[in-house]
Amino acid sequence: MAYQPQIRSPRRSGRRREMPRHEKAKAKAAGKKHRGRRDYVSEEEHVQTSGEVVDRTLNALHILGNQSFVLSPFYEHFSRWLANLRDVLSEFESSPIISVDDQFVKEYLQTLLNVELQLEKRHREEVSRDENIKKISENRTLLERIEQEYVAKTKETEARKDREINHLSRNADALRKELDHIAQMKTGIFRGVSKKTKAQKEAEATQKLNSAQRDLESVKQHIAAEQEQLRTEYERRKQSVIQQIRDLQKVTESQELDRSIEDRQAACESLANVVNALLKRKNEELAEKQKKE
Repeated sequence: MAYQPQIRSPRRSGRRREMPRHEKAKAKAAGKKHRGRRDYVSEEEHVQTSGEVVDRTLNALHILGNQSFVLSPFYEHFSRWLANLRDVLSEFESSPIISVDDQFVKEYLQTLLNVELQLEKRHREEVSRDENIKKISENRTLLERIEQEYVAKTKETEARKDREINHLSRNADALRKELDHIAQMKTGIFRGVSKKTKAQKEAEATQKLNSAQRDLESVKQHIAAEQEQLRTEYERRKQSVIQQIRDLQKVTESQELDRSIEDRQAACESLANVVNALLKRKNEELAEKQKKE
């Protein structure tokens, strides 16, 4: 009998054959896709309750009601805030498990209208604030102009005062010298001047000197009165502008903070009450229906 050599099956290695890298990536992607389908199915299986919808709506209203606008102009944020508020109510109203009634629609639309009107009012106030800031700047410029005009007119008056007083003072000095000269004149037959002529000249010179002194004093009083009137008018105009600036600043400072948050909080609280009132009515209707059954 001939010897038949045994054919041995190849020995298996103790290590498992490694999967190629591209096959690993495919398997990983397939696993993610499979898990994603499971998660999606799980999410679809969860059906929101009316309580969850109400809680989500009330929470959104609370957040919107307490949202503050830090930087002015605040009215630039009003449209976006109102749009977000409408989205919250629209989502609540369109929920398949929420059945709204006419009373709910009427109350929430009225609340929306009220807050829109309030925000329009706040908008006008802010625009007025911008105008007030512009007026403050204009009044400060006016104040500088009033100051400059007063200084210029004061210098002009002082210069005219110096010119007129100097002129009249020189004239009075000349008349005094003339009067002194006449007083020193000697009278007599051989002097060519009689006592009567000398007395007449002294009287005329004295009269002229007195007139010049009166003119000098009159000019001083007139210019002093003019300067006082100029100063009074300057103070009146200056104080009037300063008071306007103070009044405008007071109004402007009161508008530096976002006052619309008061209106928005009130609106969101009112809407939360409208939602809760709807839920209460629906519960009462359900209880009444179950009671009849």
